[in-house]
Amino acid sequence: MPGILRSSYSYNFHGSLASADRIERISRNGLYLAGKRAFDILISSFIIIFVLSWLIPVLAILIRLDSRGPIFFMQRRVGFLGMTFQCLKLRTMIVNKDCDSQQAMANDPRITRLGRFLRVTSLDELPQFVNVLLGDMSIVGPRPFMQKDNEIFSQTVANYNLRFYAKPGITGMAQVKGYRGPTVTFQSIFHRYQWDAFYVRNASPSLDIKIIRLTARQILKSIFSFRAELNTGISSFSAAIN
Repeated sequence: MPGILRSSYSYNFHGSLASADRIERISRNGLYLAGKRAFDILISSFIIIFVLSWLIPVLAILIRLDSRGPIFFMQRRVGFLGMTFQCLKLRTMIVNKDCDSQQAMANDPRITRLGRFLRVTSLDELPQFVNVLLGDMSIVGPRPFMQKDNEIFSQTVANYNLRFYAKPGITGMAQVKGYRGPTVTFQSIFHRYQWDAFYVRNASPSLDIKIIRLTARQILKSIFSFRAELNTGISSFSAAIN
């Protein structure tokens, strides 16, 4: 069975017939997956047409003014059922040879001035709505990791491949629980996996809406936090000059 069903349910045949309650649950989850895909197509199409159509050109100019290199950063990541795909992002780092092997860290010197703002506000993830429309990703699901990290994590956590039974998402359960940024310790890897596994086992329309709502709240909080930090820096600079 595709997606969540593969990890949540299995047929228990007695002769040639499955139990009626299992058939009902499988049918109900099939409707959920169909509705989720329809929602992904609708929202991603809306974002691409009415937001990305004007915002990406603006951000593209700012990225080019800030540092040399391409506008977009494409990285092969591991998605649904372990299949890889090209994940789209706005470039937030200077061009470097370690981008496919080394995670971005706190105060990473590779991150550009504009890149820091794009990362804090998650604007660098906006091109992934194209991945959603193409079917590589969903709006809600476990975040996809680059191949090297995925190999390390799968050797660290038992049953790690469970998270591949749902499409990767722009946002997910682990993110709204505060697990964003570098994943370098066993605790951070394991706790992210726990929340991803929770989502795979309990995915539902109500849970998806809750995650989207909490993500929007986090983004707004990050924007205001960055603005306050920027104002503090400007005030300190002005005071130093005077």
